[in-house]
Amino acid sequence: MTTFEFSHADALKEAIEQRFDQTLQRLSELVAIPSVAWESHDLSQVQRSAEKVRELALAAGFENAALYTAEYTAEDGTVKTGMPAVLASRPAAAGYPTILLYAHHDVQPAGDESLWDTPPFETVRKGDRLYGRGAADDKAGVLLHLAALEAVSTVLGDDFKLGIKLFIEGEEEAGSPSFESFVNTYRQQLDADYIVVADSSNWRAGVPALTTSLRGVASGVIEARVGSHALHSGVFGGPLLDAHTVLARLIATLHDAQGSVAIEGLSRRDDQQIEYAEADFRADSGALEQMSLAGTGSIASRLWTQPAVSVIGWDIPSVAHSSNTLAAVSRAIISVRLAPGTDPQVAHQAIEAHLQQHAPLNAQITYSPQDSGQPFDIDVDSYGARLALAAFERAWGVQPVKAGMGGSIPFIATLKQVFPQAQILVTGIEDPDTRAHSANESLYVPDLLHGIVAEALVLSELSK
Repeated sequence: MTTFEFSHADALKEAIEQRFDQTLQRLSELVAIPSVAWESHDLSQVQRSAEKVRELALAAGFENAALYTAEYTAEDGTVKTGMPAVLASRPAAAGYPTILLYAHHDVQPAGDESLWDTPPFETVRKGDRLYGRGAADDKAGVLLHLAALEAVSTVLGDDFKLGIKLFIEGEEEAGSPSFESFVNTYRQQLDADYIVVADSSNWRAGVPALTTSLRGVASGVIEARVGSHALHSGVFGGPLLDAHTVLARLIATLHDAQGSVAIEGLSRRDDQQIEYAEADFRADSGALEQMSLAGTGSIASRLWTQPAVSVIGWDIPSVAHSSNTLAAVSRAIISVRLAPGTDPQVAHQAIEAHLQQHAPLNAQITYSPQDSGQPFDIDVDSYGARLALAAFERAWGVQPVKAGMGGSIPFIATLKQVFPQAQILVTGIEDPDTRAHSANESLYVPDLLHGIVAEALVLSELSK
């Protein structure tokens, strides 16, 4: 078993601590740009954000940082240009490997700003937490990479032999529509021996984690039709159920009585070595005390290696806009998270088969796939994984956790396909209290400091 000495650990930590206030200031400047890459928002802000990241990359020592885009074909067949990403690099010395550092500079919309306790696009520090949209997901990942690079450059000087490539994407929260085209277009600029994706979560505040698996995703729109047109609910209600009720009954068949996913053909296993206590899950998720948890098996397996189904949208009148109308058609979109071992295309087929087999009262049911993403497993015994875990332990001073992730990062499968030789490490600085994608998103500041130290240790060790 390889032992990692981390001979420059003290000097790297000191260099990072000396610049940490500057790192937080740079993060605040980046958070102030509302870089939402959705077409319903001001896309010029994504351009501003990319230009700011380029500026920060130049300040961190990259001489060739620049903005890049790629064209892709949208679902309607039109050719579009993706959002700008920042690429930068410094070559490896002869005989040394190259590492690609990934994060994204786009963010989720703020949503209902009345739910925020602080302005969403302004960082506000309260104790050890820094609030703001993107403060954690994932503008902190951008600063993590740049601060680690600066520290290693300062401490190692001419002994910094590792090749570095930087890839800061601009549309991850919008589904990375141009990602596959981008990676293939700039394949040479992105090729590396190691890839660090800083867009995941730690076990909890103060306890680091290496993400060892990710669930895939298969989302789609279900449509239920019961007639040719809407009707008066009093005149025709009774013999004919409205489409919303029919669709509700159909969606209810997606789970069994225990709340486990009832779609046949989806992989599932319960082989987790880590315990996620129910009390901890309830505290982390904010589940109501009287709410029973769904499914069977360990909590960890239900989160990481079993499928999950959620209704994430439904075209139905609000209570405020309701009327005595029997709807002829109802549409909802479901998101199905897939355990490692399930191909998304197989999942879509299984979902459609289930829906057709369980169509209530012979209603007309259609299913239209919308999104697909492959699940992911890493080799925890690889050199890169062992190095990352050792660096986490040295930086945080506690035993790191090898944890799965219930969410999906579909582009990782693309990276693995295009760069099969690369060791991919999924890291991050979020924690269960981060509330990414929600109001009051926040960063646990000590974990950003520890994360920078850990990445600097990895970079310095690969430069030996």
